[in-house]
Amino acid sequence: MAKKIISRTVTFVLIVLLIITSFFTISSRLSGGDPKIFGYRIMTVLSGSMEPSIQTGSIVAIKPIQDPTSLKVEQVVTYESPFKPGMLITHRIKEVRHTGIDLEFITQGDNNPSPDPRPIPASNIVGTYSDFTLPYVGYILSFLHSKEGVAFMLIVPGVFLAAYQAFNIWRIISRWEQERTVTKSS
Repeated sequence: MAKKIISRTVTFVLIVLLIITSFFTISSRLSGGDPKIFGYRIMTVLSGSMEPSIQTGSIVAIKPIQDPTSLKVEQVVTYESPFKPGMLITHRIKEVRHTGIDLEFITQGDNNPSPDPRPIPASNIVGTYSDFTLPYVGYILSFLHSKEGVAFMLIVPGVFLAAYQAFNIWRIISRWEQERTVTKSS
C-alpha cells in the first residue's frame, strides 16, 4: 500500500512540475518578457546596485504602477532606462520633482555612491518593488529563459515521467508473469 501511495505521489509531482514549467515557459515567451504571477512581474536582479537590500541573482516581484504621483521618496521602483530603451533598472527614489507639467524622479541604487545621472520621467516607471525577494533564484530563471533552459525544463520532467511510467509498466508485467508462472505450476 505504501509503494502505491509513493508511486502516485511521484507521478503527481512530476506531472505538476511539467505543467508548471510549461505554463511559465509559454507565458514568459508569449508576453515577450518576464513571467507574471498574480499580477506581479517577476524579474531577475542582474547587478549589485541595490545590495545589500537586494542581492545580485535574486528574483523580485514588481507591482505595476497605476499612478506615478503616488510614489514617494525612499520607495524602490523599477523603470525603463532613459539611455537604453528596454533595459529595466530597480533603484530607490531619492527625490520627486514636479517640473511644470512633468513629474520626474531622482533615483539611486543603495550600493551606488551617487544618484543616477538623469532624472527618470514618470512615464518610464514600470512598477514598485513589493518587498518580495528570493535570493539566487534569478540565476535559475535566467537559465530557463535561454533555449537550453527551455529545452531542459520541458524535456527533463517529461523524460522522468515517461521513464517512471515505463518502470511501473515493467513492474506490473513482471508481477503478472510471476502470478502466471505460479498458477501454471499449481
